Amino acid sequence: MQALLRHEGIGEDVEVSVLLCDDAFIRTLNAAHRGVDGPTDVLSFAQEDPRLLGDIVISLETAARQARAAGWSAASEVALLATHGLLHLLGHDDETPAGAALMRDKSARALAEAGVAPPETDAHPFFARFEDG
Repeated sequence: MQALLRHEGIGEDVEVSVLLCDDAFIRTLNAAHRGVDGPTDVLSFAQEDPRLLGDIVISLETAARQARAAGWSAASEVALLATHGLLHLLGHDDETPAGAALMRDKSARALAEAGVAPPETDAHPFFARFEDG
């Protein structure tokens, strides 16, 4: 997350909270805030304060499943999800192919700087689902 903040030109005087939870908890939040009755990997809740960027909620159960499927560690998956959530807090959106590609590229660059090599693009749902073509 620090690498991403550096890349985005944001100083160290900001705060982000990260909550690690299970599928049941994130499912409740997903239903309440997005109207989706099911678990998800990460949710972001931005704040109106420029110093308090917001809250990132990550399901460790979903992260573990995605990590196994991609063939990389759960810690790497959580790093990816935290980076992805932070990009949402910074105003990025992945609802369009161009936005998704930008978020994917920014995530990959920040993870590489932090020493986390991304998995093969076809082995991970984040990278595979946002292919440009």
